[in-house]
Amino acid sequence: MRVLVVSSFLPFPLTSGGNIRLYNLIKHLSKRHRITLICEKRDNQTQEDVLEVEKICEKVLWVRRKRQWSVRNILKTGFSLNPFLITGHTSEEMRLAIADELVRNPYELIHVETFYVFQNLPKVKIPVVLVEHNIEYLVYGRFAKLANPLLRPLLYLDVAKLKKKEKAAWQLADRVVAVSNTEKRLMKLPEVSVVPNGVDTNEFPFRDFSEVLREKRVLFIGDYKWMQNRDAVELIIKEIWPQITDKFKEEGKEPELKLWIVGKNMPGYFRRFEDKSIFFDFNNKDETPRIYRNAYILLAPLRAAGGTSYKILESFASGTAVVTTGLGAEGLEAKNGLHLLYSDSASELADYVYNLTFDHSLYKKITLNARKFVESHYNWEVIASKLEEVYLSCL
Repeated sequence: MRVLVVSSFLPFPLTSGGNIRLYNLIKHLSKRHRITLICEKRDNQTQEDVLEVEKICEKVLWVRRKRQWSVRNILKTGFSLNPFLITGHTSEEMRLAIADELVRNPYELIHVETFYVFQNLPKVKIPVVLVEHNIEYLVYGRFAKLANPLLRPLLYLDVAKLKKKEKAAWQLADRVVAVSNTEKRLMKLPEVSVVPNGVDTNEFPFRDFSEVLREKRVLFIGDYKWMQNRDAVELIIKEIWPQITDKFKEEGKEPELKLWIVGKNMPGYFRRFEDKSIFFDFNNKDETPRIYRNAYILLAPLRAAGGTSYKILESFASGTAVVTTGLGAEGLEAKNGLHLLYSDSASELADYVYNLTFDHSLYKKITLNARKFVESHYNWEVIASKLEEVYLSCL
């Protein structure tokens, strides 16, 4: 089958969930299908990144990703029925590239990755599959709740416009794909296919229990350009971590844990929280699998997430115990107490972390179960086959 993939991003390097997902899906689908990718490329992405994607595609065509946060985009959104997200991803260059490619070559199907580039498609007579990473209007609604109260009315207006446009895109597609059954239920459409996120279990090997960690680290990892990751770190530091250290003091014990914050685009103000038990790793050069292998627990109190979290799937694969919120566990079908521990209470999250430090049988149980869980449910080959079934059902 010849498939045209239209994406809001170039899926390399593999430093974000969206990149990991699309790269792996194309990698496996290209074994049986001819894939052409038309995408937006950020200025910080290189020609070498394009070449890496060309290795798994028949062809890659890219247009420059416009700067999202500009006065022009803000003003244009204010006087438009389009939300800010669509304003920033509306591209005449992309529209012309898609139209030209469809004239030059016959395609049996178009795969659109994220609804906010859908408006760049010309009218076509071939099936269109729309793949959603999140229900965006719900994610942005959660962001709005955490924003400055003075900005909330404007943000809620934009969320209302986003909801209208996102639902309209679902109706225009021949088939919609969600990443979880939770989001499928929330979409309330007659037919939605579920193609989950995944993890490469070979890239993230399970840590042998005989390995001795130099110190027990409680990890949070993420890209801090995203508000949900900055919010999670502040929640850990201000509410959860103090309760953990207090528990050690109450028991007359020296803290056996160290909080380890790792990731890209870390804001400088984080440094003011640093002390002998909290380490902000601004310049970590390790590959992500090694970071997980050096962590004892992943603490991920996400309050504004969407889709399914790669940091949780990667922890599952690596043998790092996961403590998160209900939202962090959402969509995974993982069971509390069996594969991970979750709660929306800061005090319960602190209890979970403290207890895992001493309850080695619980730690071993949930990490072993979590590894088996990702092997059986979140393998990329299996996931790509599910997307292939969606393609075939549209023909």
